[in-house]
Amino acid sequence: MEKILVIGAGTMGSGIAHVFAMSGFNTTIVDISEMQLQKAKSTIEKNLDRQIAKGTLTNEMKSETMERLTFEMNLEEVAHHSDLIIEAATEQFELKSKIFNTLSNMTASNVILATNTSSISITKLASHVKNPERVIGMHFMNPVPIMQLLEVIRDIIQAMKFVPRLWI
Repeated sequence: MEKILVIGAGTMGSGIAHVFAMSGFNTTIVDISEMQLQKAKSTIEKNLDRQIAKGTLTNEMKSETMERLTFEMNLEEVAHHSDLIIEAATEQFELKSKIFNTLSNMTASNVILATNTSSISITKLASHVKNPERVIGMHFMNPVPIMQLLEVIRDIIQAMKFVPRLWI
């Protein structure tokens, strides 16, 4: 896994991208707003500067992290080159299901599609995807660069296919 795509440049999306880029992954943030992308870039830089001030990061590490980040408005341009796609858009089922349906049609069947939702059913989102077994929830805690906790959720319908039946 080399290329990470984060959809949504808000608080959670920028934090998720920050952590992946800092961990050595080439990471792209996609958003429909150029202004939001610029805000995300600024926020990430400020958070990295805060880590430098605390002594947990060097200037070189900040430069390397920023070099691994790209900011894009065209989802189609980057989605088909990604290994893991994490959706962190607004908590609206219609929007998220549309994103997942679009991703399903433009990515290979082995690309992992994740959502950062904390309130929408993973099963419902997976129903909008070809190969729904590749859909997972990756619920990051806020603020992402500080909280070292990640909840990973499988679609219960797909997960049950792998659980052996118990006979009594």
